[in-house]
Amino acid sequence: FFPYMFELGRRYKILNPERMRSAYGKLIYLLQDSQREDIREMMEFSLVRPLQSVNVFLEEKKMLNILKDPLLHAATRVIAEKGKTRAQIQYELQKKRRAYNRVKDKYVGEGGMSEEDVELVMGSIADNNYFLKFNRDPCDEMIGYLKSKFSPDNYEAGFSLKINYGKGGARLSHDHKTQYFFVMQTLNLWRDILHDFYRLWFLAEDDLLDPDNPYRLRNTGQGLNRIQSSKNIGREMSRIIYTARQRVGYWIGSSVVHLGDHNVPNAFMFIDKYTQVSRILNPISITLRRLEEVLAEKPGLKKYVDDTFGGCDKLRMTILCDFFRHGFDGSGADNFFDAGSCIDGRLTSAWNWCSLIHKKPYYPVFQMTGFASFDGQF
Repeated sequence: FFPYMFELGRRYKILNPERMRSAYGKLIYLLQDSQREDIREMMEFSLVRPLQSVNVFLEEKKMLNILKDPLLHAATRVIAEKGKTRAQIQYELQKKRRAYNRVKDKYVGEGGMSEEDVELVMGSIADNNYFLKFNRDPCDEMIGYLKSKFSPDNYEAGFSLKINYGKGGARLSHDHKTQYFFVMQTLNLWRDILHDFYRLWFLAEDDLLDPDNPYRLRNTGQGLNRIQSSKNIGREMSRIIYTARQRVGYWIGSSVVHLGDHNVPNAFMFIDKYTQVSRILNPISITLRRLEEVLAEKPGLKKYVDDTFGGCDKLRMTILCDFFRHGFDGSGADNFFDAGSCIDGRLTSAWNWCSLIHKKPYYPVFQMTGFASFDGQF
């Protein structure tokens, strides 16, 4: 009973990263302790069961051919609403519904698959697609802003991405072109991590719950933490960094991934860090998308924006330029090793920028577009 219930809870957390934000850590640490040999001998059973996935489920049924069906994509895809009329959205929803029913009719009864089994498979794949929409796609949107609003070779007066060590809290010194590519490679890296996030989470749990991979309790400067090696995550991150490097063309800064040290003690801390990316990027994206709408509704705010920033377009450029400069400037830690240009330090810098949002001259505009926080009190 317990292994099945705990596995269900772990799987629910992976599908819903915003849920069980304190309970999941307690659960993983409990299961981690239960993997000790003396504890298992005392209990005479294991609390840990391998995570169930669509692939494992279909493999047991000998029905992996479902995953190659071209209709499956149409039946589980996310219908994007941006830039479409109501009639277009309704048409696409109808096509999706027809594809869903065709897949269900085609496979119910094959390989012992019940209607509930087929619906479970399609629902799980759809959950992954929605996860990508709300977590990976904000990275794509920011990459789009960087490409369309900035150029590596020249810049509009007042909107250079150049940063200097010690100025504005920066711990790095980059000219405009170097910073452009530094931001580009970081956003691409985050995108690739989130694109394969479920796989990374499975690997993280493999590291955390491996009975042959014990942890050491150490004071990391932020209290007692469980220091544990994360070989599976380390290998996968090396592959992801290599892929991102090939796409961008070359690498700027450090490619060090902190794992099993005082910065990122274990795989649980690593996974938790990257669930934050969408919480950073989504509020910025929402504000930028809603600028014209809000300014049209609020003449007083429009006058403030025109007088202070020179109009809506200049305001958008101001927000983007500030984020691309100081959200990626190596700040946010006491020393260069803990922040700087390393893989984890880039995320630390972005969080540091978020923590200072209330001091920005454009903060009232964020509030007027519905912004409350980056999921925390600052």
